[in-house]
Formats: sequence, structure tokens, C-alpha cells
Amino acid sequence: MHCRLKAFYLVRSDARSIEARARAIAVEQSVEMPVAAIDDTFVLAEIVGQVEAITEKQAGQFEVCIALAAETVGNDPGQLLNMLFGNSSLQDDVLLHDVVLPAVIEESFGGPGHGLEVMRRRVGACARALTGSVLKPQGLPSRKLADLAARFASGGIDYIKDDHGLADQAYSPFHARIEAVMGALRSVEASTGQHAHYVPSLSGDLDDMRRQIAHAAATGVDTVMVAPMIMGWSNFRRIVQENPGVAFIAHPSMAGAGRIAPPLLLGKLFRLLGADAVVFPNHGGRFGYTPDTCRAIACEALREREGLRPCVPVPAGGMSTARVAEMLGFYGADVMLLIGGALLEARAHLTQATAAFVAKVHGYPYDRGKATTC
Repeated sequence: MHCRLKAFYLVRSDARSIEARARAIAVEQSVEMPVAAIDDTFVLAEIVGQVEAITEKQAGQFEVCIALAAETVGNDPGQLLNMLFGNSSLQDDVLLHDVVLPAVIEESFGGPGHGLEVMRRRVGACARALTGSVLKPQGLPSRKLADLAARFASGGIDYIKDDHGLADQAYSPFHARIEAVMGALRSVEASTGQHAHYVPSLSGDLDDMRRQIAHAAATGVDTVMVAPMIMGWSNFRRIVQENPGVAFIAHPSMAGAGRIAPPLLLGKLFRLLGADAVVFPNHGGRFGYTPDTCRAIACEALREREGLRPCVPVPAGGMSTARVAEMLGFYGADVMLLIGGALLEARAHLTQATAAFVAKVHGYPYDRGKATTC
């Protein structure tokens, strides 16, 4: 057994203490006991984590590379997270910065079932960015959410997703919301030819989500949204595997609760688990991500990786139509622009505001030969 994954941590420490600190992390993330108490040669040689490199990044901060046995993951996404950062996440001086996975793990998890190419093909977007918006606020009854969906669709939007706060509440039960929204979108398509894809948000336990996705698929839904950090990584991968005809958009709710670098978590690992698109906070919006962080997330989502389809980056969080050209210049064509509240502010003129947003995205002078993301 020589197949190992490599985990990279950023550790706050002084130079005198970093070697001991690195060895402690290696033990904590592998056997979680004094190595001196282990008398099994196999465990000592193959299972105990190995410190491979220590690099000073800046004063008081070091990057530590630790090799862990790939077999300890056991083809379980939840166990992968546990092995990478389970106990060490409780240490406030450690951040999980990156990971290099052996092919056997990447192949076992599989990545997106659809990815960028299929998300484009479903809306006839061969070379442009995708467009999306959001049904909100929660608290509205299903019929009012369906009316918003109809007006978004009439404006030519590609994807209309639930706000992540929409679940199976009494004021808008999941099944009733699906029926109302899909009925409204079918009416718009019949009268205008505009076809928008509804993206309902799954919630509850695994059995609840299985029932929800089965009902959604039966009504014609081909894309759903999930929050991997809330539902659990193993549940996320299982429901992806069980529904090969459905695309999954991953929402970042709770992704900031642990010290895991956003490009790794949102761009690399969510994609590995099966996200066909990943929503993340764009710089200059309601959240504090920097342009470098956002570029790195998009890069990890799209980076060529053997056997993994590219995942659609979806920058969001307080975006407006006024920023469309800026965002397309920053991310390029391989992106979905998601604008919610800024369009809903148009109220009675929502369809016109949506059409203006769509026109800006469709009319942007894309340069397909320019690598704007990575």
C-alpha cells in the first residue's frame, strides 16, 4: 500500500515549534494516538501520517504538507473530509489549504455528471455565459413565487433557482411549489417560446430529498440545488449517483463555518463530489471574498482534470446588471451570472429588467481565445 493523498495546511507557528506542530497534525489526522504506543508494523509504515514538507509562507505562517493513506478514506466522501480536517479543524491555528488526491479517489467519486457542457446545451448557449436568478423572499406562497418565475422566464433567463432559504415550509410546501412554478413556466413557453429551467432547493433528510427529487423529475425538472455542508458530503454524493439525469447546483451555505480555503472547498471538492455548478460570493458584493479568491474558485471549478467534467462557476451575492460587463471581463464566458434581489427591485417591471440583464449577457463581445479565468 503506497497510495497516499497529500493535504496542505497553513499553520500559525514560530520557526522553533513548527516541526513538532506538523508532526502532531500528521498524527491527529491519521491514528490520533501516541505513535510510541503503536506496535503494529503495518500501521506504523502505512497508516501514520507523514510530514513531507514544511515551507515558510510569511512570518509566523508555514505551509505543511502531510501524506495520508488513501485507503483510510474508504470511498466515503464524509470520511474524506474527516481524514483531511476532522480533528485538526478544532485547532484554531490550522487552515486546510489544498489537497492533491490520487486517481483512485477521484475516479471513485466521479465529479459532475453533466457540468458546463450540458448546462450550456440545455439552454442553447454555445459560447456565451449563462444567466440565472432567484425566487425570493421566503414567506411568499407558491402562487406568488410561480408568478415571479413566469416573469423571469418571460425576460429570457436561463435558470431560475429557489432561494436557499426555501425548503418545505407551510407557506410554500415543496410539492405545491414545484407544481405551481413548473405550470407557470410551461405557460410562458407555450405563449412566448421562452424556456427557463427551474432549480428547486432540496432539504430535509436523505429520504426527504429522495422524495423531493423524484417528484421534481416527474414534473420535468432537470436541475436541483443542494447545500453540501448542510446535507453532508456522503448524502450529496449518494443522491448524485442515484439521479444521473439531474444536474446539481451546489450552494455555499455553511461553507464558511470551517477553516477550509474557499477555492479548495467550493471549487475543487464540491466539484469532485458531483456539483455541476457551484454558487460562491463574488467580490464586491455582500461578502468579503477578494478578486484573487474568486478567480481561484472559478479556476478550480473549470481546471482540466483527468476524468472530471468542468463545473460552472456561479458568482453571486449582491450582484447587479450594472456589473455584467465587469464580471464577464473577469470570468469570461464559462460562467453563470446570478442576479436576484437587484432584479426583484424592479417590482412591476421585473420582466423588462430581466430582459435587459439577458441582453447584456447575450450581447457581450466574448473572446473565446482569451483565458480570462485561470
